[in-house]
Amino acid sequence: MNVLKKYGFYFLFLGVISDFLTPYVLGLFYPKVNQMTMVISVFGDMDSPVRKAFLIWSVLSGLFFVLAMPAVYKLFKDTSKTLAGLLTLTIGLYGVGDCIFTGLFSIDTEQANWNVSTWIHNIGSGLGYAGFLLFPLFLYLIYEKQKEETYSRLYLILLFISFIIAGVYGLARIPGINQLPVLSQIGLCQRVSFVFNYLPIMIFALNQIKNGEGK
Repeated sequence: MNVLKKYGFYFLFLGVISDFLTPYVLGLFYPKVNQMTMVISVFGDMDSPVRKAFLIWSVLSGLFFVLAMPAVYKLFKDTSKTLAGLLTLTIGLYGVGDCIFTGLFSIDTEQANWNVSTWIHNIGSGLGYAGFLLFPLFLYLIYEKQKEETYSRLYLILLFISFIIAGVYGLARIPGINQLPVLSQIGLCQRVSFVFNYLPIMIFALNQIKNGEGK
């Protein structure tokens, strides 16, 4: 456990980098994929040539996030055990729900009805994405409690941007509406949304590494 607390923010950084690069690296080996119009989960579809690599990579990325949890909780537990627990939970939700579950429970986009694997995959992704969105909220509340105005303002701004972009991505998933310009590019909307979800975690992890937290 001491090792996790010491190197947790490095694991968090690796988790973000690993998860962010997944579709772009695997896209080099999947010529038919269209990054602009296809969601990332198609890499794990039954007929994907990079399915096994995607599933393994997703689990690995998720493990990095999970390994970061003790360090995150330790950093803020003296400020507020409740907020520290909620912040840590958001990372766990994403690591387990959107990464590990993606690797263990793949989907078949050609199948008309959802099977058990698809249900678990989609519910896990939903919970994971919620964790993604709520991460800057709890950081904002923690830094407000610590009277760290610069950081609290930063994460509040990132929170609003994340929600706005997530709203655009949500519209891109609604039949009828998603035929409009930009919204028809659901892959693009998803990837832009993810960039602004990764950004608060990336900034946070790099700041803690720079400050030598956990050592």
